[in-house]
Amino acid sequence: MKQFFLLTSLLSLFACTQQADTSAKNATETIGPAIEVVDTDFSKGRLGLKHQLTLEDLEKFHGHLCDGLVVGFLGIREGLKTLYPDGPVDRTNTRIVSKSSPCLTDVAVYVSGGRYQFNTFYVDNELQGAFYIIQRKDNGKAVAVSMNKGVKPSQIDELGAKAIKGELPPCQLDELKELENAFAQKLLNSNPKDNFTVKTLPEFEWKPVLKNDFLKTDVLNKDKGKCE
Repeated sequence: MKQFFLLTSLLSLFACTQQADTSAKNATETIGPAIEVVDTDFSKGRLGLKHQLTLEDLEKFHGHLCDGLVVGFLGIREGLKTLYPDGPVDRTNTRIVSKSSPCLTDVAVYVSGGRYQFNTFYVDNELQGAFYIIQRKDNGKAVAVSMNKGVKPSQIDELGAKAIKGELPPCQLDELKELENAFAQKLLNSNPKDNFTVKTLPEFEWKPVLKNDFLKTDVLNKDKGKCE
């Protein structure tokens, strides 16, 4: 009987150790880069509460991890470093314009704290050569964030356009997912300055656009069958 209890205890300890090791490994692999932000400390509070935002946080907010989420996160991170070079990003002092991609817009509102109802976020597909424009409210400094030409494989956009039209069969949807995952991993493993350009916009004017009929492309194939 003593041997049985000893064996049970050892197995339980081993299982806990393995679970802890796996959790630590997964956390290390998924968290990746972070963006430090500062907010108020309660509903009517003072500025000073800091957070570290990661892709892991965004995955839960957005619903899945994808190349668009990685593009948005790394791009906004570069833009915000230009606007806040000496410290955390003040989410009470930041507003943003985004293209309508569901991935890009979710990154924009989550990281910047911008919201349409407070005049700190809007969507505009007419942005020229950029997917974000980010602005500090206190000094008016604004930057445009764009992806450099040739960084994104053209096959992703080609297959993605077909998927939006519902023209991709299940096996090609899986192929598109693999291509996007490989691209996302490449971005995470490379220098963001090689992939993104941040340009200062001294003449930028904040002109909110009211539009609520953009196509949410990441749910169009939700009922598609599996690859056989």
